[in-house]
Parts: sequence; C-alpha cells; structure tokens
Amino acid sequence: MSLAVRRVSPEPVPPHAQQHMVRMRDGALLATDVYAADPDGPAPAVLARLPYDKNSRYVYFDRIAERFTSRGYVVVVQDVRGKFRSQGRTLGWTGEVDDGYDTIEWITRQPWSNGIVGMFGDSYYGFTQWSAVAGEHPALRAVVPRVTTTNNGPGVASYDTGSGPQPVWLEGATYQAQVWTDNDSYAFDVDLTKRPVLDAYEEAFAAIGKRSAGFDLVVGGIPLAPYNGPHPYDARPVPVLHCVGWFDNLGIAHMRDYTELARRPGWSAVQYLIADTIDHENYRLEDAPVPPDGDHMVEDAALERMLDTCTGPAVEFFDVFLKGTAPPESLPRVRWKLGHVGWRTSAVWPPKEATDAELHLGEPAAATGPAPGGTLTPGPSAAPGTAQWRYDPYDLVPSAAADTFLQLRDHADERRTLDRDDVLVFTTPASDTPLDLAGPVHAVLHVESTAPTYDVFVRLLDLAPDGTARLIVRGCAQADKPGELEIALGHTGYRMGPGHRLALMIAGSDFPNHLPNSGSTQNPWLTTSPRPSLQTLRTGTGHPSRLRLTVLPESGV
Repeated sequence: MSLAVRRVSPEPVPPHAQQHMVRMRDGALLATDVYAADPDGPAPAVLARLPYDKNSRYVYFDRIAERFTSRGYVVVVQDVRGKFRSQGRTLGWTGEVDDGYDTIEWITRQPWSNGIVGMFGDSYYGFTQWSAVAGEHPALRAVVPRVTTTNNGPGVASYDTGSGPQPVWLEGATYQAQVWTDNDSYAFDVDLTKRPVLDAYEEAFAAIGKRSAGFDLVVGGIPLAPYNGPHPYDARPVPVLHCVGWFDNLGIAHMRDYTELARRPGWSAVQYLIADTIDHENYRLEDAPVPPDGDHMVEDAALERMLDTCTGPAVEFFDVFLKGTAPPESLPRVRWKLGHVGWRTSAVWPPKEATDAELHLGEPAAATGPAPGGTLTPGPSAAPGTAQWRYDPYDLVPSAAADTFLQLRDHADERRTLDRDDVLVFTTPASDTPLDLAGPVHAVLHVESTAPTYDVFVRLLDLAPDGTARLIVRGCAQADKPGELEIALGHTGYRMGPGHRLALMIAGSDFPNHLPNSGSTQNPWLTTSPRPSLQTLRTGTGHPSRLRLTVLPESGV
C-alpha cells in the first residue's frame, strides 16, 4: 500500500485583507496581505513573515490582525520565499535577511505607513524577525519573537542547546520534509520503524514526486549559514519582547538567546521577557491535559482566548516602542509564570532571590529498579558507585510525547517509562513544603559506553503522591568518548507541591522524537542493523554526577 499524502494548498485571502505581490531585489514576488488600521492617517505597521500559508486557520492571522488594527496598527503578513503564493526557491533559513529588509522598505513607501515597523510571530516567523534584525533596516523599531530561536538554521533537526553535539531531532527532519519541499505543504505519517530510517522519508518523497532540499541538507549534515550579514547578536540593538514557553521544544535555545543578549552591552537595556507555562503550540500547563472543548486547534472559543493571551503583551509592547504612548518603565522587565501558582514579575531572570542548589545522584545500585530508584541528595557519597543501563535499538524508550510541539495537550503520565529496566531513575524524598524552581536546570553526568557513539537523554519529572510522573524539563547530548557530560535541561518556573518528589530519568534513546543511534560508526540514517550498547554512570566524590537547580528561598531542597 502506498503512503497516503495530503497536499495542503493556500486558503483564500480574507475579504478584509488586500494582497500585494511585493518585489524583492532579485525580482522574486512575495505574496503579502495588508490589513488596514482604522482610517486616521499613516500608522505603524506590524509585520509577520511565515511559511505556513498566511491565510490558513493554523496561523490565525485574520483574527490576529483584528487585535492590532483595532489599536491603530496596520498588519502586514507575508508568505516567505518559495512558500504558497510567493515566488522563489523553497529552502528555509536562507534569504530571509534580504527579503525582510526589502519588505520593510516596501512598507515604509506605502501611503498608510508612518515609517515605523515592528514584527511579531511564533517559531519560524520568530526566526524571520531575527533575520530582519540582522538586516538592520532603520525602520525596524521592535520585535516580539515567540517560541523560537536565532539559530534554527537548516540543521533544525539538531538545533543548538549549548550541550555540545546533539542526537538528530526527527521531528525537525519531518518538519523539513513536510513544509519545505515546494510551495505547498504535505501531511503524511512517517513510519520511523523502517530500516534504514531514511527509507521512511524516501517513501514520502516518492509519493509527492519531489524532494525537500532542506531535508537533504539535514541528512547530509551540511551546514548553511542563515545570516548573510551580522548575526543578530552583533546587529544594531532593537527592543525585544522574548515570549518563551517553559514546555516549548525550542525553549532551551530561546532562553540562550535571552540570556546572551541580556549580558551584552547595548542589547541588555532593551531585553524584555515573558515566560509562560506553554508548549510550542500554546497549550497551557493549567489546562493540561486539554479537554476537547478547550482545544484551540479545533474550538473557536478556545482559539479566541488563546489569541488574546498571545497578542495582548505584544500590543502593550508596541504601544511603548512603536507609538510611544507609554514609557518603557511601564513594562516589567521580566514576567514569568510559576507553574501551578501564577504570574510573577522581577527585574532580572533568574529572580535575584533565586539561589543555586545541587542534588547528587546516590545509591546507583537501586537506580535500575522501578521508582523511587536511587537518591538525589545535597552531597555526594564518599564511596564510588556505578549504575548501568542498556541501549536497545529494537526496544526504544518512548518519548515524553509523540509530538513535542503539543507537549501539554495530553501531558502524559510517564510512570511506565520511569519504571522500565533500561532507564536509570533517581528521586528526592517527598517534601513537606513546596519546592519552587525558578531558573536554569542542568544535569552533570559522568558516563562511558561500550559503543563508539552513544546518546544520553535526561528528563526531570514531577513524581506525585498518586504515583503519576509528568515532565518538567528535558535535555540530551551525544558523545563519542567517556567523560563528564553537562546537559542543559532548560529554564523553568515550576512549583513542586508538598508530598511530591523530583525524579531524574536517564535513558539511551527517545523515540520517535530522536533518530536512534547506530551504536557503531555507521550513519544512523543508513544503518539496517543498529547495535545495542551498555552505558555506565559513575557517582561519588571522584565522579560527582549531579543535578543543578535554581530555586527560590525557603524551598524544600
């Protein structure tokens, strides 16, 4: 039976938008919708440049535009080069610097424009904002990148987290195949159990009748610089409202952007942060698991609520930096949500009152058993210890969610995974008082393997009194030699209630989110016989494997 592929073509332009074909410097015409502001003269423009069909329900821009135009902004939404109605080659993370500059230049020449431009949007249309920042057009005065990163690049299948080499992120590879093949997009289910794994995608390309150049770059490991100019870090500073999700699968990389810019002269004065308990698709921890009538992907009432939450802070930000109707001091520098509690503000992130804490992995002999397993304690054991876990490419450890873009829609109980005999688990004692996490989390692990290459996947879970275990943060690394691995698990704001335990899980695979390791020097995309391996974790004062946390005062650590 041939693979079922559904072609996704552009939706009609809504009647309250006017489409223009805007010429770029090389002659390519990019389809661009304009939603006019209230007719009271030239106005600032809010620009979004995206590859997901500017008129689709998925990006909601007919509804988003209403929230900005009612406040006196013109909204401009564009299909990027090579996507849907726009001309040019279909290859993501290329050409966005020049196309962003040329689009802003076109905006400033329109009679409805007052020459001031801001940008807004999620994911790839956060990346196009950073590309416009790199272009340094003087009309660009503020950006609001949401759940994104400066460094997506065509290597999105292994984005930079700061933890060194990474296992290949299969969700990123699938994204390249589905979104970046030609002007349309394609929906299909990839059978990732095929060997070699590459054959699963070759089946899709055969059904479509063409290939994705971006996917081939990912598989070939061919880097392609996304910025044909300065990196955004080195560009002229503009005010930035970073909108981060604690459960976003790009959250580690996004927070690296925020922390890096917050320490750079010039940039630090114009960095603002909103960090919410959301995943990439804007599902919220407080709603998880999401009931059918609360799912904004299908229910319009839920969508309206979600859009109000997403656009409200952006309008407030643009009122300050595009219109000048309020002073910058009126905006909190950091607004962050403490999971299971609510919103807080601070002058910096992490909050000044937060402190570092370390929990050492102990009693490793118990770590291969079901939870609670080994221990997490404030100090290391004087005696050395070891624990081993196996990597079996024919019995892979399941991912926290089959689709981590929707991590919180189901927010699955991971207790069955935690109790597998091919993972290690270490837990804290149940606390009588709440534990508030507020900042970065890292795992520092001393690991060796019987294989020439191996992967280490780490999840920090909330182990509740009823035995359920749900994700807080996660991270991974790939190594080819024994030694210390420092694995970034991301930033979080999260309250552990009384009676709950922190559970640290260590595994050798994460499927279907990540490409299984070959266990050899063979290319993991091409191997037909991946090899099992055995990993050893070392603990004690000589090899202090530990969990590094950032906690609020009076927390139960």
